[in-house]
Amino acid sequence: MCDVDPFATCYPLLSCSFRKFSSVSVLSKIEQLVPGIQGYKTYKREYFSRDIVAGLSVAAVALPVGIAYSEIAGVAPVVGIYAAIFPLIAYAFFGSSRQLMTGPDAATCLMAAAAVGALSGGDPQRHATLMVALTLITGVCYLGAGFARLGFVANFLSHPILVGYLHGIAIIILIDQMPKLLGFTIDGEGFLAKSLEFARQLNGTHPITLAVGGSLLLLLISIKYFSRVLPGPFIVVALGILASQLFELEAQGVAVLGEVPAGLPPFRLPTFELNQFPDLVRDAVGLVLISFTSGVLTSKSFARRSGYSIDANQELIGFGAANLASGLAQGFPVTGADSRTAVNNATGGRTQLVGLIAAFTMLGILFFLTSPMSMLPETALAAIIIVSVFGFFDFAALKTLWHASRRELLFSLATTGGVLLFGVLPGVLFAVVLSLIWLLSVATRPYDAVLGKVSNVEGFHDLDDYPKAQTIPGLLMYRFDADLVFFNCDQFEKRIEEEIQKAETPIEWVIIDARPINIIDYTGIQKLQDLREELEDRGIELVFTGVKHHLSEFFRSTWVERRENELNFRLFPSIESAMDAFKEREDRSTQSSKKD
Repeated sequence: MCDVDPFATCYPLLSCSFRKFSSVSVLSKIEQLVPGIQGYKTYKREYFSRDIVAGLSVAAVALPVGIAYSEIAGVAPVVGIYAAIFPLIAYAFFGSSRQLMTGPDAATCLMAAAAVGALSGGDPQRHATLMVALTLITGVCYLGAGFARLGFVANFLSHPILVGYLHGIAIIILIDQMPKLLGFTIDGEGFLAKSLEFARQLNGTHPITLAVGGSLLLLLISIKYFSRVLPGPFIVVALGILASQLFELEAQGVAVLGEVPAGLPPFRLPTFELNQFPDLVRDAVGLVLISFTSGVLTSKSFARRSGYSIDANQELIGFGAANLASGLAQGFPVTGADSRTAVNNATGGRTQLVGLIAAFTMLGILFFLTSPMSMLPETALAAIIIVSVFGFFDFAALKTLWHASRRELLFSLATTGGVLLFGVLPGVLFAVVLSLIWLLSVATRPYDAVLGKVSNVEGFHDLDDYPKAQTIPGLLMYRFDADLVFFNCDQFEKRIEEEIQKAETPIEWVIIDARPINIIDYTGIQKLQDLREELEDRGIELVFTGVKHHLSEFFRSTWVERRENELNFRLFPSIESAMDAFKEREDRSTQSSKKD
């Protein structure tokens, strides 16, 4: 007799296997949430030299751009450095792109400044605190959207409308930065007021400021035009600091940056009035919509060039982590940065290690080299911003729209006008409304077809495509190539009535090919009932073919059961079977008339 307890023998093995399975499962989920882990586990040595060069190049561009964009956001220059450093570290672990660099973006900064400016009442300290709050809320909104798998929102704004929106942003930034390039200041609220003030103040241009800023602007344009590898913003900043020290520009009336605090940012959570929370959430949602749409387009573009794909939902999480990192570091909202990603791509960066190298390089500068930055002329920063926002103008897209679709060109230009007239944040809402109008304008008048039988071709086809297709006298076969919902069901009824009126012989049956209909709402059901009753009163029978079974799932089963008699539409599995039923009816009618 065996004294061995089989359970006691197997339990340790089963337990060990279960722990191993659990740990593997947990690690797998962690790696799904944090894709950077897998990237670093499979890192290849041959990538390192390229990633080092790319990381240093990205840092050389990202640091001066961060300082410059702090001007747009309305915060201290060091805040721009924080926003350039810490989001790179977070995205390197949570993002799905191998190449995307996150950081300050002109449009995002301008939107954030407009949102916070409306709540801060002109108090700089309050402005900085609310900016941190907005950044953290934006990060939370990003994460919520990512976990809810709302990556499809990247496709919500059509390309023409996004182009128009960015054109409006670019023009506003230019009118804000041109006075700094020329050495004077302007007051006024809104684009029109600032434009008039700019024109009035032109005679106050400071010649030395213009000479310094204009020279650096031309240099930056030349570098951008002739070389994709040279870090133009870094060169401009270095030369600006050198010129400031050699020629004592501050003493000659040229505005300089001033002291930049060294070291890590202080950790503190923002405080704000509770009644401001709804406004901050609203503005954060607008920021997510615009900044994610722009950032994920950059991410997809570079991924497509390099032969890999990105996960839009994971990008939401990556951008969320980047914004939380920026907020905790007292920074401002960030997104995917096309200029820094282009530098990474041009210098051969292969992995997200580039972002970490760039971040720690800038961190070293923040600790040890902030003193020279105090001498940087503000006109140099204006030059960097002006060159950056010129990348927002996509005149090629407008030219293409002129030839391809005048209606979508009008939507694009209207979006630009809306941003200029109503402001940056109302411009977001205006862009969304225009997107909805465009969507509804297409959806309310979908393509439809009267069908006929084509000899030697299988199936039934549009008479517009096949004018010689055969039809049956007294029978109308109609297809509506869209879902049947509240905003297009009147068009559905109108088109059927028009085709009945156009028929050469009186229509006795209308067969609806319902295969394209995937969604139907209560208004659509009511319209079908009304149409059936109206046609019955005129001696016309309405029947349906190819109706999908899942359409009933849009309504409560108890309601469907109670209205079974009213909803009992006549259904056929195919157009052929409906045609056979119509012919049999005609045959019976003919035989009956002969007997009489």
